[in-house]
Amino acid sequence: MITRQDFDSPERPTWCPGCGNFGILNAIKMALAEQNIAPHEIVMVTGIGCGSKLPHYIKVNGLHTIHGRPVAVATGARLANHGIQIMTVHGDGDGYGMGLAHLAHAARRNIGIVDVVQNNRVYGLTKGQYSPTSDPGMRTPTSPEGAIDRPVPPLALAITMGATFVSRGYPGDLRHLAWVIGQALQHPGYALVDVLQPCVTFNRPSAYDFYNPRVYKLEDAGHDVTDKTAAWERAFEWGDRIPIGIFYVEKGTPSYEEQVPALRAGPLAKQPLTKLSPAQVQALQAEVI
Repeated sequence: MITRQDFDSPERPTWCPGCGNFGILNAIKMALAEQNIAPHEIVMVTGIGCGSKLPHYIKVNGLHTIHGRPVAVATGARLANHGIQIMTVHGDGDGYGMGLAHLAHAARRNIGIVDVVQNNRVYGLTKGQYSPTSDPGMRTPTSPEGAIDRPVPPLALAITMGATFVSRGYPGDLRHLAWVIGQALQHPGYALVDVLQPCVTFNRPSAYDFYNPRVYKLEDAGHDVTDKTAAWERAFEWGDRIPIGIFYVEKGTPSYEEQVPALRAGPLAKQPLTKLSPAQVQALQAEVI
């Protein structure tokens, strides 16, 4: 039986005390254990940012890649071996800024990855610049007169681009966040998990004191996860009430990898190389080694 302790790493997190990433780390461990996914059965791909160091702090197959590109790399990993779970973990600057196009195309392709975005609505690693999801008027060291950009609506964008699983969690409710991630792990296609990640150092106005009285669970409100229009409308709900939970699920749509002829015989990583001559195998090895 898989337990949360199976994912413990000897490395200690260097996040600020009170950072929401601690809750995200624990929720991922809980979800993986509850879904009976062993450490060797998942690849975690991350980009650049505070939370993107998460593979250092959890015992799984981890790949720390470049800024804005974890979804692209995860897509390649999924096509190479769709027999294991593929998860990306990155921040709002990485996922909704530099990597926004990758999110859109992963959603429309319905590639089978779980995309966890730590949305603290600020660039924390680089000391507090406003991010793609920051509120208009947010004052930072690089925007002393206030941000003038309108924020990216990630959930609505994902639904519009064809994502078949769209959700949001909050580390202030650890059990609920673990449940949301667990449901995403069960989904056969692209699954977005937007996480309201409090940054207690560089975005204190949007930390726990802001979210705790506002978040409410969609499942308690009777939301129909199969209603795309209702999900899209809920995705814009923000202010005195902020919904968390599963916004939209589309069932029956084949994943991208299900439609690739070369993968019908099973994961590429496990397919024999019998169709290649020894010279071809040697040439491939020389190219990548």
